[in-house]
Amino acid sequence: MRAAIIRFPGTNRENDVIAALKRASGQEPLLVWHKESELPDLDLIVLPGGFAFGDYLRPGAMAALSPVMKEVKRQAARGVAVVGICNGFQVLTEAGLLPGALLRNADLRFVCRDVHLRAETDNSIFTSSYGRGQLLRVPIAHQDGNYFADQGTIDRLEGEERVAFRYVAGPGEAAERANPNGSLNDIAGILSENRRILGMMPHPEDATDPIQGSTEGCGLFDGIVKSLA
Repeated sequence: MRAAIIRFPGTNRENDVIAALKRASGQEPLLVWHKESELPDLDLIVLPGGFAFGDYLRPGAMAALSPVMKEVKRQAARGVAVVGICNGFQVLTEAGLLPGALLRNADLRFVCRDVHLRAETDNSIFTSSYGRGQLLRVPIAHQDGNYFADQGTIDRLEGEERVAFRYVAGPGEAAERANPNGSLNDIAGILSENRRILGMMPHPEDATDPIQGSTEGCGLFDGIVKSLA
């Protein structure tokens, strides 16, 4: 599997994704600076978390105009799988590769803690290793993770089974603690129309090693590798 990770000024989770992909595939992904205008033939592109361009203007807006994004769009158009995690999700919405927007958290605060997610579909390469309805615990770290879209878009995402992950209360957890940012319909991650692009706010790459406190993010990377190998 040929994978590339895009790094923008302010990206800070690229090494976490490299480690997660190496655990799943045994291969070293390519690390690409945002000013590159060409990419080799790839199977997977990852836009990792962080604070691209310091989140100036609004998160992801400046990164979406970086030279490499034209190439990301070109590769996505030919079916290359793309994952945007946290800030990467914001970049994907700003670039028009996914619908909706990520707004400031409802409580206007940065939130960093573990959350519980429910896999809402197994019909994608990203979720194929999870059973429909399976719960997993992964960390979040964001201030602008409040997913918003117009009602028509929300209805399409729900009707077409394009909500990949949803925030839910974990065992023994109060229901009001489930949604950490105010996202509509408790949405934590969504898929593109062709189901080859995933954007999600939680960090599965930081739940792939026992030392991180959870390995429940491994399923995402294992599913990608098995599907694209």
